[in-house]
Amino acid sequence: MRKFLLLSFLTMFSYGFSQSPETKKTPTVVTRHGLSFTDDYTWLQQMNSPETKAWVEANNHVTDEAIKLARKSYDPISKIKEYDFLSSNSLPARKGAYFYSRYRTDKNYPAALHYRKNLKDQSIELVDPYKLTKNKNVVLDDYMPSANSVYMAYMLSQNGGDRKEIRFCPFSGSAKMEDLITDVKFSGISWNGDKGIFYKKNMNKSTFARDSTYQLFYHKIGTDQSIDKLVLDTSKNDGKISFHTKDNYLFVTESSPKSAAIYYYCFLDDEEFDLVKFYENEVDGFDFFGYSDGRIYYSSGKFDWGDIRSFDLRHPEDDKQVVPQLYQNLLVSTTISDEYLFCKYKTVGKNYIVVYTKAGQFVRKFDAPAGMDFDMRFYVKETKELFVTFYSNTISFQNFRLNIETGDAGYYYNDYIRPKVLLFPLDYFITKNITYKSRDNVDVPITIIYKKTLKLDGNNPTLLSAYGGFGNISEPDYDTGILYFLEKGGVYAFAEVRGGGEKGLGWHREGKDENKPNSIHDFVDAAEFLIIEKYTSPQKLAITGGSHGGLLVGGAVVERPDLFKVAVPYSGRLDVLSIDDYTSGRFHLEEYGNPNDKEDYKRMLAYSPYQNIKEEVNYPTMLIVTSENDDRVPPLQSYKFAAKMQNRAAQKNPIYLRTQHDSGHSGKIASYQDRKEAQADFFGFLLYILM
Repeated sequence: MRKFLLLSFLTMFSYGFSQSPETKKTPTVVTRHGLSFTDDYTWLQQMNSPETKAWVEANNHVTDEAIKLARKSYDPISKIKEYDFLSSNSLPARKGAYFYSRYRTDKNYPAALHYRKNLKDQSIELVDPYKLTKNKNVVLDDYMPSANSVYMAYMLSQNGGDRKEIRFCPFSGSAKMEDLITDVKFSGISWNGDKGIFYKKNMNKSTFARDSTYQLFYHKIGTDQSIDKLVLDTSKNDGKISFHTKDNYLFVTESSPKSAAIYYYCFLDDEEFDLVKFYENEVDGFDFFGYSDGRIYYSSGKFDWGDIRSFDLRHPEDDKQVVPQLYQNLLVSTTISDEYLFCKYKTVGKNYIVVYTKAGQFVRKFDAPAGMDFDMRFYVKETKELFVTFYSNTISFQNFRLNIETGDAGYYYNDYIRPKVLLFPLDYFITKNITYKSRDNVDVPITIIYKKTLKLDGNNPTLLSAYGGFGNISEPDYDTGILYFLEKGGVYAFAEVRGGGEKGLGWHREGKDENKPNSIHDFVDAAEFLIIEKYTSPQKLAITGGSHGGLLVGGAVVERPDLFKVAVPYSGRLDVLSIDDYTSGRFHLEEYGNPNDKEDYKRMLAYSPYQNIKEEVNYPTMLIVTSENDDRVPPLQSYKFAAKMQNRAAQKNPIYLRTQHDSGHSGKIASYQDRKEAQADFFGFLLYILM
């Protein structure tokens, strides 16, 4: 039976290209800044046309059949679920007075929001999004209690997209609240006491049109959205807005590619909300992250590894250094309490917490266990305890409380937050946090994980991933699908390529805008390193990445197709030249370049994966995954990339396209079953090809 399945699968893969649906070509010459190329698939930009939808469904049918066949030999779902059941859970989140968790009572339905008044209490259900909407694909995306925990404001996504709605409920269990706020996008929720909330509104007429989230509004509880007060409009300068409330202030940042960032405040007592400018900044990397006792706390952006300064809100000239940069120690985040600054630092393979007074005096340091990362969950002032969850790629969540005064550290658990035995012995897997040399002789960090008993003979199935954009600092991801892959003899590697923020602000600059090709090159160089060091071979190497990471996957495949057996980009930015035409691309011009500028356009044309597919090359097998409601990186990018890859005489390896329905940029995530099926499809497909 195994031999028959193998023969069937190999036959399918050998003729995978011929099984792809027929795709018409409509040659269109695209000319910009005097540079021209022919685009055969502009018709796929009409994402809702019957013709495009029929083509998408034909591709889904072929892809689903291939994955079903793969899962007859490798079906990880039962083992992944077993690992999930045996894994421990993180501490609840604390917001205001209470503690919050999300629980599923049915694996086929979305999670409901629960709260506890005390950590040791049994949880109480507060919001069940399915009961409210009768939609199995609804996701409770964000939530925020009012200042005195009188009301809860919560944000729902009904189709997976970034455009959401905000609803409300009382904690008292009294009558249903009728307030409904729609067309919310790229927004948090900030309360004015218990009286109302601030939010950002999107004005797009079309889902995939260029983003128009330019307005900050205030909604007063018990009123209709139509009379909400406009606080700030940045449409004239194409600006971005960020905001939050603290004590009796609203703080707002207006930033624009055309001018310096401007910082405002206003008093919440005065519901006219007249904004007062208190600061202006042009330094890249400046981060205004908190307010306490009349002072603004911020990172100046002048030091690559991160510093902390503060100034008096009413007298910005009263500016002081609080915590200087620690060279080679990256300041990842800072949390402010009434008494302390809790700073998270990262070095290669090591993470730690430093506690300072708000004046910058050192109080205490706590090291994370070797190879582990952590989330600072909350601080309890009465007991002087910081609650922290530690975890790694292979170790599930371990909950601790750290005493700030004594330095004591110990596990935390109770009747509802229970400890569990580790899935594997601590020495079962080897985790290496090392560096490799890029082609221009730069040390790039990489994490490599495999079973201790594995023989490194160049014959191991290997999965390489990266993100490498927007200065994001990648952290370990405890993933039971990866555990399954490792247990089957796989090697997992994550490269911290330039463009991310893992080595500070300079690391981001070296992989953005005109330096964006460095991100792709570092990813390719990571693959070569794994092959040279005998972790794997080109016949055993897979690459994957999502969103910006999808760009890396597409770019690496186009640059060095000989290095990879299979590539899986998720929601990938595969046509960089169209960035300014759709959805959120206007926010990303500083990252990729501006196609309206001739020099930028030339650079983007040189590395954009879609435009650089070559007619004469047989590229490795690909599984291109997108979502029909992705209004961050629209699915047309994956559609066109897949069509061009498939529709060439030289392409013999199969190119599969999967479009997920009723989902957005993060994929099909509403129910536990959807999440696990997606994991099982990916790792089953991967192992069948690589083993």
